[in-house]
Amino acid sequence: MSAPVLAVEQLTKRFGGLTVLGGITLEVAPGQIHGVIGPNGAGKTTLFNVINGIYTATSGRVVFRGRDITNKAVSRIAGLGLGRTFQVARVFNEMSLLDNMLVPTIPRRLPRRAVEGRALALLELAGLAELRHQVAIEISGGQKKLLEFMRTMMFDPDMILLDEPFGGINPALVDRLTEIVLQLNREQGKTFLLISHEMPSVMRLCEVVTVLAAGLTIARGRPAEVREDPAVIEAYLGH
Repeated sequence: MSAPVLAVEQLTKRFGGLTVLGGITLEVAPGQIHGVIGPNGAGKTTLFNVINGIYTATSGRVVFRGRDITNKAVSRIAGLGLGRTFQVARVFNEMSLLDNMLVPTIPRRLPRRAVEGRALALLELAGLAELRHQVAIEISGGQKKLLEFMRTMMFDPDMILLDEPFGGINPALVDRLTEIVLQLNREQGKTFLLISHEMPSVMRLCEVVTVLAAGLTIARGRPAEVREDPAVIEAYLGH
């Protein structure tokens, strides 16, 4: 059996006296689309923020491709091949879509001509190529999420963390984003860990789902099994 691409081992995060993550353990296999769900305040985004270095872990470990990346710098973790998107897309509103795509290449001082082709191909994949010269402030929130996702792919990461990729976007863009994730997974073997409240998308995409509530893991399994788990139903709906 292949070693996991990502292993989270007894991960805890406290802010003062508040425990937000209470010993989370999960593994993501190579080429897997793994979902993380749970009610608001469950600790999902905090988990992502610890994994990719925005927050330091109080205890526990994060191992990516066999390397301990716990509390490493965000830039170093990204450089190892772990990409990340955010609940609210982080784009440069006054820059064109094409220039947004090229921002990650600036620190490497790569010639524009050398990277523009990949940027245009990724914009084409997202259905945004025709808007490449438009400034980002003029596109919709859903298109900004697509733009951020495609920008994350500029350096071909092995694994991508998607934080609420479907939240607040129209059904057509949800379908497009879903198809892109499936295409990258099937054709390029990309591994995904995603947070989502959009259960139909989770059911369609994810092979395994981990459920968090109050900073603890309360269930893990196939989507259909998790959906019927009494502990999950209680966490979402109460008694």
